[in-house]
Amino acid sequence: MYQALYRKWRPKVFSDVIGQSHITETLQKQVAEGRTSHAYLFTGTRGTGKTTCAKILAKAVNCEHPVNGDPCCQCASCLGIESGSFLDVLELDAASNNGVDQVRALRDEAIYSPANVKKRVYIVDEVHMLSTPAFNALLKILEEPPEHLMFILATTELHKVPATILSRCQRYSFKRITPADIARRLNYVAEQEHIDLKPDGAEILSRLADGALRDGLSLLDQCAAAGGTIDSAAVLEVLGLAGNLQTAQLLERVLRRDAKAALLLLNQLYAGGKDVGAVLGELSTLVRDLLLRRTAPEGGAALLSGGYDTATLDRLGRDVSGSRFLYLASTLQKTTAELYYSANRRTDAELCLIRLCDESLSGDLTALEARIQRLEEGAARGQIVRAAVEQSAAAARPAPKTPPQAEPAPERGDAPPWDEPPTPAEELPPPPEEAPPAMEEPGERVLDIPAEPVKKRAEPVEEARGASTPAAVPASAVPPPVSGNWWRALAESCKGRLPPMYRAFLDMCGGTLEGDQLTVYAPDEITMGRLDNDRVKGALGEEAARAAGTAVRLVFRIGEAPKATPQENLKNLLKFGSQFDNIEIK
Repeated sequence: MYQALYRKWRPKVFSDVIGQSHITETLQKQVAEGRTSHAYLFTGTRGTGKTTCAKILAKAVNCEHPVNGDPCCQCASCLGIESGSFLDVLELDAASNNGVDQVRALRDEAIYSPANVKKRVYIVDEVHMLSTPAFNALLKILEEPPEHLMFILATTELHKVPATILSRCQRYSFKRITPADIARRLNYVAEQEHIDLKPDGAEILSRLADGALRDGLSLLDQCAAAGGTIDSAAVLEVLGLAGNLQTAQLLERVLRRDAKAALLLLNQLYAGGKDVGAVLGELSTLVRDLLLRRTAPEGGAALLSGGYDTATLDRLGRDVSGSRFLYLASTLQKTTAELYYSANRRTDAELCLIRLCDESLSGDLTALEARIQRLEEGAARGQIVRAAVEQSAAAARPAPKTPPQAEPAPERGDAPPWDEPPTPAEELPPPPEEAPPAMEEPGERVLDIPAEPVKKRAEPVEEARGASTPAAVPASAVPPPVSGNWWRALAESCKGRLPPMYRAFLDMCGGTLEGDQLTVYAPDEITMGRLDNDRVKGALGEEAARAAGTAVRLVFRIGEAPKATPQENLKNLLKFGSQFDNIEIK
């Protein structure tokens, strides 16, 4: 008859127990020296070896030929205890024998000497299930037991055991078995049973066991019954965990901030009969695993749920900050707890997914933190863009700098004839008069900024003496509008004179310079209101006047600056770039 793997491969001696060496070595030494106690209390989670160690201890104290504290497993006592034919070693389940009458009957039988072995041993499993009168009936015999009697109590809930019982027992705490130890044991059992177990399959089984070796062996037994190679995909398929792949896909859409795709996948799962509470619960478990891997990459492996392979966790955790995982975990926990009182669970789950995709909808400091983080990431990317702009500007700037608006000298054959006399000074056009102040239009804010002292130009008569110097530009000629990189250089030149708060708002604006008018385009009324003060106006006006060489008027408008063609940008940059040679365009 077939025997389950966890029963067939149950440890027979202390040295076979996995992951509990701190307990087995102590018990083995006590048996070897004959210093065993009359009462033991084994605590710990399921499948960690409490009952197994209790049976090994019962065989060791009654073994006829012990080997360094271990039972020989060959004498009549060991074989009788192992088969359960000796009634002197009795295993009781306190969950079904928790009444005071059963404990009193056990106490009355305990006073008799054993018939086949040296010590009568009672193994009471799940002792915390005993009632209060039953604990009181057990208390007296635990305090003063006969010499031939030994009690071994086992429990998974230590806090339910009365303190009076605890004080009369030697307590040993069984810890969870690490995934590495479980995987090593599973590989050994699979090799002995001729099971084709792959390393990734052993890894995921060890994580699903959750620290219990018995659970790991049961899962291996279940997967082996399906036949074939046992890898991670086969484990997920056999154990019904294929839905974890859809949970990973859902989280991947959330991390991409794709709310539409996340809602469509949630609707697909809902239409397939999946409960939205279960979806959010599985999503919370996955986020918890990713947060633990990010917080404790080395020691946190034993804390993972085990439902996801390493490749999936590596892919999802790449380029995601710990603060984002913390926000996802807290939001999912809060929503999952509130689903119990929800009138429409599906709507609450959809709202949760939308908040997960966009932190700005949370309405608390998380929104501000997410915005700052995006700005920092954009600034980091801007360093690369700035380097590229600097390289392109350096390549486009000519080596010999020529005066603005300089043109090549005309050839001999061009008009006017070279033998004509120069134009008298009185016939030259008069210098341009100062333009009258413009009236402020509705919706605009105008500020006249005087220009800094500009180097005095040569007289028209002197300009006419040079053969290669063109004639003076009439006052009616208006310079073309200047925008694009020139505005960025102008804004950067002002940043050294402004506090950081104004610099951020200045980066959000655009600007053009048309003749003597500098127009600043703000995206909204709030930005324009922040920049509408004397300090910002003074810095902008002075820098613009220095670049234009004349007084400028400062006008604020709401909207986007007109976009110039690449040819105009290059022309304007070459024309005005000499004013900002030492300015870095960010």
